[in-house]
Amino acid sequence: MKIAVTGKGGVGKTTFSSMLSRMFAEDGYRVVAVDADPDANLALALGFPREVYDNIVPISEMKKLVSDRTAAETGTFNKMFKLNPKVDDIPEKYCQEYNGVKLLTLGTVDSGGSGCVCPEHVLLKRLCSHLILQNKDVVVMDMEAGIEHLGRGTAQGVDAFIVVVEPGERSLQTYRKVKKLGNDIGVKQVYVVGNKIRNKEDEDFIKSNLEDGESLGFIYYNQDVINSDRSNQSPYDVSMKTKDEIKIIRDRLIKIKENKKQLSLETLT
Repeated sequence: MKIAVTGKGGVGKTTFSSMLSRMFAEDGYRVVAVDADPDANLALALGFPREVYDNIVPISEMKKLVSDRTAAETGTFNKMFKLNPKVDDIPEKYCQEYNGVKLLTLGTVDSGGSGCVCPEHVLLKRLCSHLILQNKDVVVMDMEAGIEHLGRGTAQGVDAFIVVVEPGERSLQTYRKVKKLGNDIGVKQVYVVGNKIRNKEDEDFIKSNLEDGESLGFIYYNQDVINSDRSNQSPYDVSMKTKDEIKIIRDRLIKIKENKKQLSLETLT
């Protein structure tokens, strides 16, 4: 199961990603949670102790690793370096594990412009490709509001693109942007999780902006989940009600995976 979670800042995608990762781990799956958002705080949402979180170094900031794997000095442009660096051992070596979830923090590339080709960028993109296409674990990627970390072939290997939205037009604009970006690289289905829902009207508003089959479910506004951030707790540990709502979404994701597998088998036969 490979899942990419995105959405406008502040909609709760990191909270959702962390709870989904914890749930799969609790069910006995091997789980890698990937923090691919430049504003990296997935570790805290997963419940990592602050002393562990504070010592996490993102992959993009591991200068020696980047240099060794790409055979180039970091921060260089328009110079020769490996475009297919070795990455298969990175998850095992550099993941931090807590609450049954392995966390890999990618970081971001600060230098260069849009679409820059530099050693750091190449390593991160290759690593994402490995996690999606070759890694055998459940992978949950907490991404920024887009799909920039994923190339065409990698994106097509994702079982579910999930956009977390609030019941508001600005949030839904992000959903439409991600859907267009996905279509451009061959992603046939983008799913939506409605978060911070207050009532049936909020549900209906979101559904009215989606096509049939795109809604995975709804997570209702929960003050206990909001307060978990202040007390440095994982939201997974504070609300059974929210966990039950995410279980419904989890079950639908498993069904999507099963249907995708069945379709592949039918195509082969």
